Amino acid sequence: MKSIFHTLVSEPLYSGLVFLIDKLPFFDVGVVIIIFTIIIKIILLPLSIKASKSQLEMKSAEKDMALIKAKYTDKTEQGVKVMEYYKEKGMNPFTGILVVLIQIPILIGLYGVFIGLPTINPELLYSFVSIPSPESINMIFLGLVDISQKSLFLAVLVGITTYFQTSLATGNPKDKSTLPQGDLAKAMSFQMKYFLPPFITIIIYNISSAVALYLFVSNLFSIAQEYYIREKYHKSVTVV
Repeated sequence: MKSIFHTLVSEPLYSGLVFLIDKLPFFDVGVVIIIFTIIIKIILLPLSIKASKSQLEMKSAEKDMALIKAKYTDKTEQGVKVMEYYKEKGMNPFTGILVVLIQIPILIGLYGVFIGLPTINPELLYSFVSIPSPESINMIFLGLVDISQKSLFLAVLVGITTYFQTSLATGNPKDKSTLPQGDLAKAMSFQMKYFLPPFITIIIYNISSAVALYLFVSNLFSIAQEYYIREKYHKSVTVV
């Protein structure tokens, strides 16, 4: 019996990638991965827009957060009142972080998707997806990098772009009063911003440059998307 992870993550990702490789034989697998990444990001776009709008709404609530801090000096009571405020306003202060974390199961699935290339595993494919011939699967990205092997350069690029992407997602609060649960949320934000990038760099380097390429393009898309969304929606949210 197939596992839920296989059904919901591995099989759709694998089938989608192999389908593109088969239909775009004139591109190397690295270019196909870029196209594949953009398709995934477009599918996740509604959630990303929701997360960005939530972050803008939280920014607009900074004045109210300062008033709550001034009124309730006890840290526990202050945290409760802040969470009550967010619940009343329909805000989720951790939405931005959740968008970052949602990539984890996708990355786990992609490990199985990329690790076996150029060999194709028919057990992971939908029945309607044709298996391309091994000769048509070019693993040399732009004639420069064998994406079936490790690449320190791509891994470092992933770390750098992850830093900027998480910085945008978690924000850069100057005062912990703007954050729910004070020190806890501030610590989470700090770890996401400074611990995650080097951790991701090390992990990605030890997997393959195919996964690194996916995550690098994904981060670039997310950064550009975040700036676009902020420019598009900032006028609809009054920022204090």
